[in-house]
Amino acid sequence: MSANLTRALIVVDVQNDFCEGGSLAVAGGAEVARRISEHVLSSGDEYAVIVATADWHDDPGAHFAKDPDYVNTWPAHCRIGTDGALFHPAAEAAFEQVEAVFRKGRHTAAYSGFEGFTTEGDSQVALADWLRDRAIEQVDIVGIATDHCVRATALDAAEEGFETTVLLNLTAGVARQTTDAALAAMREAEIELVGAPLVA
Repeated sequence: MSANLTRALIVVDVQNDFCEGGSLAVAGGAEVARRISEHVLSSGDEYAVIVATADWHDDPGAHFAKDPDYVNTWPAHCRIGTDGALFHPAAEAAFEQVEAVFRKGRHTAAYSGFEGFTTEGDSQVALADWLRDRAIEQVDIVGIATDHCVRATALDAAEEGFETTVLLNLTAGVARQTTDAALAAMREAEIELVGAPLVA
């Protein structure tokens, strides 16, 4: 099957710290990484481009807390230069086909991949601009976590005018209540939801 020249796959934050054994582990994270690799191996040629986003924290202020509330504050995670910020090994097959990584949150919380930038030459390019430069009109979104960075990325994608689909069976949520709220918010934004997320 040839690529849909207007569709992109966005892989959100499939990093060690968000998978089992990480500092902010989401149950099912490693399984999602594995499933994303399978999806890219079986269906990667359906996309014009595949990109990834990554938390990339240096000093994000109140985003990190010693006593986090797991709503607005969190344990330290995905610090630049640590193993926790690296992509999970189970997603290796997917990342062999990733064309650009958009890093976000050096000094802010930055949940959405659309807050991220990639480096091209001497320039920092934002995700929305990068996709538009390649005539992308539709995006499929997968990754971690359904109720936080996947939700924020999907809502921003729709706001930016992209036809947005979330492949929920390739996502993992932190908690049932916040995942259900995220699904409701995405439906309200007319985002297409396919499948069901992994949720502890």
